[in-house]
Amino acid sequence: MKPDHAIVLFDGVCNLCTSTVQFMIKRDPHGYFTFAALQSAIGRTLLEEHGLQPDALDTFVLVEGSRCFTRSDAALRVAQHLAGGWALLRVLSLIPKPIRDWVYTVIARHRYQWFGRRETCLIPSRDLLDRFLQ
Repeated sequence: MKPDHAIVLFDGVCNLCTSTVQFMIKRDPHGYFTFAALQSAIGRTLLEEHGLQPDALDTFVLVEGSRCFTRSDAALRVAQHLAGGWALLRVLSLIPKPIRDWVYTVIARHRYQWFGRRETCLIPSRDLLDRFLQ
């Protein structure tokens, strides 16, 4: 991984998660983020390297250098790198982490029910292929 890049691990069959990745790509003009599905070999390897369960697909993971962030911490760190006013969401870090993560967990638990699920992981278009780790 390049030092000026971060890796986002996401549930590749979750419609909410893949929509979030597409949202991030549009607001990441400098290509700071690269992506990998939690279900992929590289996703599983990165989870294991950071002491996370490779079968736990209910979290959003951000790997920046040697640091790993999950759930609401990952989402807030991502927001601060996006173009536009998204960095202002960092103020949400004032909400205690257990409360932020509880809200995150409720959404994660119901994401397939509320937003749907794909049969296969997201396949990036040719022009975005270099943003996805295989």
